[in-house]
Amino acid sequence: MENGVQRAREAIAQKNGPGSMAATPDGIAGGYAGRSRARFLIVFMLFLVTTVNYADRATLSITGSSIQHSLGVSPVAMGYIFSSFAWAYVIAQIPGGWLLDRFGSKRVYACSIFFWSVLTALQGFVASLPVGIAIVTLFALRFLVGAAEAPAFPGNSRLTATWFPTAERGTASAIFNSSQYFAAVLFTPIMGWITHEYGWPNVYFAMGALGVVITGIWLKTIYAPRQHPLANDAEVRYIADNGAMVDLEDKQLAKERRAAQAHAKDTSTHGRAVFAQLLKSRMMLGVFIAQYCITTLTYFFLTWFPIYLVQERHMSILKAGFVASIPAIAGFLGGVLGGVVSDRMMKRGFSTSTARKVPIVVGLLLSTCMIACNYVDNQWLVVGIMAAAFFGKGIGALGWAVVSDTAPKEASGLCAALFNTFGNTAGITTPIVIGYLVQGTGSFAAALVFVSANALIAIVCYLFVVGKIQRFELKKRAA
Repeated sequence: MENGVQRAREAIAQKNGPGSMAATPDGIAGGYAGRSRARFLIVFMLFLVTTVNYADRATLSITGSSIQHSLGVSPVAMGYIFSSFAWAYVIAQIPGGWLLDRFGSKRVYACSIFFWSVLTALQGFVASLPVGIAIVTLFALRFLVGAAEAPAFPGNSRLTATWFPTAERGTASAIFNSSQYFAAVLFTPIMGWITHEYGWPNVYFAMGALGVVITGIWLKTIYAPRQHPLANDAEVRYIADNGAMVDLEDKQLAKERRAAQAHAKDTSTHGRAVFAQLLKSRMMLGVFIAQYCITTLTYFFLTWFPIYLVQERHMSILKAGFVASIPAIAGFLGGVLGGVVSDRMMKRGFSTSTARKVPIVVGLLLSTCMIACNYVDNQWLVVGIMAAAFFGKGIGALGWAVVSDTAPKEASGLCAALFNTFGNTAGITTPIVIGYLVQGTGSFAAALVFVSANALIAIVCYLFVVGKIQRFELKKRAA
């Protein structure tokens, strides 16, 4: 009897394609009955690690006013220090993606967490250095933190594609991506309080120590689906049948793939051939450019927003630390909502393109309301407008779900790294441009217009450039 049921399942799957099992009467009750939920632990770890990742990036924005005061740093110089992280982060994206494809997400990501945490802790020691040397050292350490963090988001993308079916991937991506807001909710008040009570260097010591602890937890909880001690066969089959690339992190299979590619002299998944194909694709290029524009909003909130509250809205550092968490809460809620809505639309029969684009366009339109802050004076009204803008930005931040849907299977790490390279180039330009705008105009009004304009450009990309969202297929070159 069991053999007959199994043959029936295989026949249905062969006829209807992957994922059809879930739609059959026997799909859930028989084929996937009693499946485990190990993938939920995976997405929790991605959320936890990315929260610490963004908190370590935000340390400078929280301590920035104190550092400016103690070291005598101008707004333009502060903009360059802010951007130092992104210079290295962008440069290291492609090598980071290659390392992920070569050695797997678990080991490369663990090294990434450990090294960025140690480098974060070292930033606390610059307070004891002479002013000139302190500024240079701080720039250099932030630069190295950027290089160490480079594999993080491509690793998130690989693990999401490995562990989650297509119809759950938007929610999973939204959960780890929303950690940027949760980091602000949780750590901005804490770091503001530490700065106020104990001095800004202690922020870096505390965050560095936390990251080292997280490294150990990561190594104990992250595995490929077939090797995970908490994932049973039913769960592995469930995610595999519904679009997850369960063997992406398998070391032996990865080694066999590399050997087969070397034997066939197939260079389509390596180096310039991959980049050329990706950059010639209108769909992929539209996604990349849109991510740059969306990340401009991210870096405004990560870098200049607390300073905006202190200098433009005349809040104390302690108050700004707590107030900045309010828009972050809104961003977190919007981030989760965007993923849930997108996946629900897919389950109700909407195409991947519609399910991804609708939240992106609606959310980014809402984010442009931040321009209204230029016309109001009440502090709490400003906070409310920024919360609405951050909520919209969270809804629209589905770029990582899109890249999980579109990245070629043979080079998912490299594709995610290229995507993140485009996105985080905004980490170089945004702090510097805003620094010049603030120093040149004496206010943040032009900066808010600049950030909102980027949201509009991202909308244009998704509506008129990207086209249909689908898995990109690399063209094979004959030997």
